[in-house]
Amino acid sequence: MPFKRPEPVQVVKQRRDAALKQMVAQVPYIQHLGVVFERHGDELTALLQYDEKLVGNPVLQALHGGAIGAFLEITAIMELSWQQVWNLMEGGGPEAEAIEAGRFPPLPKTIDFTVDYLRGGLPRDAYARARVNRSGRRYASVHVEAWQDNRARLFAQGTGHFLMPQGGKTAG
Repeated sequence: MPFKRPEPVQVVKQRRDAALKQMVAQVPYIQHLGVVFERHGDELTALLQYDEKLVGNPVLQALHGGAIGAFLEITAIMELSWQQVWNLMEGGGPEAEAIEAGRFPPLPKTIDFTVDYLRGGLPRDAYARARVNRSGRRYASVHVEAWQDNRARLFAQGTGHFLMPQGGKTAG
């Protein structure tokens, strides 16, 4: 059997970035809020870009609690989904080809999500990272932390439980 050269790292990186961009684009509410995701290896960082429409109290100029909660929940769901997509892409074969064609596994469904508002969200960009505590065939538990200027000074955190899509296969 002839030796097959590995793909250049840049090609693999571009394919992963394109898959993440397509996966996020399938959720219109993510664009409505102005959330973007940055990928470093298999780790995602969510960025909630400041916009005046996100301010809940114009007197205090504080981010709306609903926008913060949605940001945390979106981050958790995308982290869970990205882990699944990452594994399928790494496995190669028809599942990886389906993802490259824009067919992704269904998103996890929220069972419950609890937000702890630790301090007011200032009128500026916010960042979040999620950590999957447990992910099984049917159920997952995720913790999310959000900060603004200093990662050590969280302004919100959340914990969610999610129903995982059955089979983990890509759609259609």
